[in-house]
Amino acid sequence: MTKKGLQLRDILERLYGRYNRRELIKPDPLQFVYQYTQPADMEIAGFLAAALAYGRVQQIEKSLTNLLGRMRDSPYGFTLRFDKKSRARLKDFKHRFTTGEDISDLLMLLREVLKRYGSIESVFVRGYNAADKNIIAALSNFCDSLLDMYTKTSKGNVTKGLNYLLPRPAAGSACKRLNLFLRWMVRHDRVDAGIWKSIDKAKLIVPVDVHMGRLCRILKLYDHRTASLSAAAEITASFARIEPADPVKYDFALSRIGIVDNCTGRLRPECEACELFAICSQR
Repeated sequence: MTKKGLQLRDILERLYGRYNRRELIKPDPLQFVYQYTQPADMEIAGFLAAALAYGRVQQIEKSLTNLLGRMRDSPYGFTLRFDKKSRARLKDFKHRFTTGEDISDLLMLLREVLKRYGSIESVFVRGYNAADKNIIAALSNFCDSLLDMYTKTSKGNVTKGLNYLLPRPAAGSACKRLNLFLRWMVRHDRVDAGIWKSIDKAKLIVPVDVHMGRLCRILKLYDHRTASLSAAAEITASFARIEPADPVKYDFALSRIGIVDNCTGRLRPECEACELFAICSQR
């Protein structure tokens, strides 16, 4: 590793030590995974939390509290027994442009997944090849298989709302929310739940949104302006040169800089207390 790479690794490790703590999870939607103790409930809660992880943090919290409250004590049980009465219970739910009907379509699909395969992990690994460079092919297979299942079971076309909740890599999506879900499920440390045991964390892709993209440009990990899946793969490859066995290790810590410290990428007096200041100040 180059001297510059060693310096960056030291900075990232300090960030990891500072931010990667369970007590700092809130207001991240990951908090809703830890409302449950059973892996089956954690998996469903995590999938829904990641699916709705768009928009303002406060609105995401409010919407997920609302949705999971309607599912009562067990998201897994609610999903497995999902029926017309369940759909009616969600009718007036709304999170930005995701409606109760969209969530109902997703839960109807997940009900079929649970009945056929027992868990989301079981259907995901059907399209996973440990020899692949990264998780992108498996993610594409996963989305395609779910949408194909929906088309066959509902005997209709996939709705715009469901397409948004299950974005396909082949359609050009950066798949930030699905990659976020995979991080929560596959990695295991003080923050990530790690309830999936079949996927190598070295294959994961960094969930890239506007904030993460900005920080990674500051760190000179990539130079694109668009948060595409190819950009996410390039960012991940840069992190892999630092931490090849766990390239998304620093994702949560870096995202805390924006949420906890309100980083905008512009230098302010309080920036001097940040581990990234030495790099940011050299721009």
